[in-house]
Amino acid sequence: MEVDRRLVGLAVVLLVIWIGFDIASGGRFITPRNIFNLSVQTASVAVMACGMVLIIVTRHIDLSVGAMLGVLAMIMGVVQTDFLPQFLEYNHPVTWIITLLVGLVVGAAIGGVQGLAVGYLGVPAFIVTLGGLLVWRGAAWWVTQGRTVAPLDHNFMLLGGGIEGTIGATWSWIVAAIAIIAIIYAAIMERRRRLSFQFPVKPIWAEYTNTLIKAGLVLVAIITLNAYHLPERAAERILEDRGIPVTAENLVISHGIPIPLLIVALVAIVLTIVAKRTRFGRYVFAMGGNPQAAELAGINVKRMTVAVFALMGVLCAISAAISSARLQSAGNDLGTLDELRVIAAVVIGGTSLAGGVGTIYGALIGALVMQSLQSGMALLGVDTSLQSIVIGLVLVLAVFSDKYFHRRYSDPTS
Repeated sequence: MEVDRRLVGLAVVLLVIWIGFDIASGGRFITPRNIFNLSVQTASVAVMACGMVLIIVTRHIDLSVGAMLGVLAMIMGVVQTDFLPQFLEYNHPVTWIITLLVGLVVGAAIGGVQGLAVGYLGVPAFIVTLGGLLVWRGAAWWVTQGRTVAPLDHNFMLLGGGIEGTIGATWSWIVAAIAIIAIIYAAIMERRRRLSFQFPVKPIWAEYTNTLIKAGLVLVAIITLNAYHLPERAAERILEDRGIPVTAENLVISHGIPIPLLIVALVAIVLTIVAKRTRFGRYVFAMGGNPQAAELAGINVKRMTVAVFALMGVLCAISAAISSARLQSAGNDLGTLDELRVIAAVVIGGTSLAGGVGTIYGALIGALVMQSLQSGMALLGVDTSLQSIVIGLVLVLAVFSDKYFHRRYSDPTS
């Protein structure tokens, strides 16, 4: 049975972290409420980590993602609070759509410009994005002269989760059913595809076990999220707004899946398909494996570099929407140090800094590990400065781990 030992080890580490914090906090960590909050808090970094996988796979790096998040959040904040109200009423149904589209376009433009500098001008990505970190962080302040933008559009804020930013118990079960069907279908089609090309396949029992584990994780996640109920006062308000009698039975309303978690899942699924099933994805990994050979094979490496950085900008815009919506405001310091969290998550998840190797799902687990550490320490009341020290050590350990695995598995004698 073919197993990614590094990801299995990472999953074990995550489980140990959860159990450790749960014991240390007296059973407060592994609870429906904390798991819900953890999923929402992880979403922003997780979305950017998905894009950073492709950046690092192509042997580049992007140190500007946190600053891009900040400036894009400010731009979207100004669009929905200062610009659109001149033409539309507050909380208009299309305000959030226009705002998000503006953010996506500007994000793609910012990322594309950095990609042009890297791909066509030949400036190292480290230098370009380090400069971008300073430029976009300054631009975030310049957009509003340091003013925090609030309140944001009501519909836009649903993107950040919260009491109303969820899909409820019923729709959560529907999503779970669709996910399980998709898992089973993907396993069947993958086996058929490998057999059609006469590739080796896993034993059928291994396929069943793998599929059952994935389906089981989906069920556990949905049961946990549905077990987190709305506060009584919030439930009363919702029932009154809907004209439903306020009874003890009706007051039990589940949060279900938060919208940020749905966004992460959608981004991860799309990028996994892109990376594994499209020409674009094959070109990305070919560039990371050997850029010179990829260019000789006819791949337009410069154009691909621009495209990958532009995609990173789009994902930064999505993360900016999630972060500002969750905080219900846009401040110029939003996204500070997120670039380090994103890079750490990607490297912890198995993406090699040497390029050519990386997975989207690995980056998601890495992001969850990083946020679990931060949330667990906050729950225990650990001083903020000590939290930074721990996160910094984890980043160094992640890079060391990457070097160790790259050296071990690239050595034919190992």
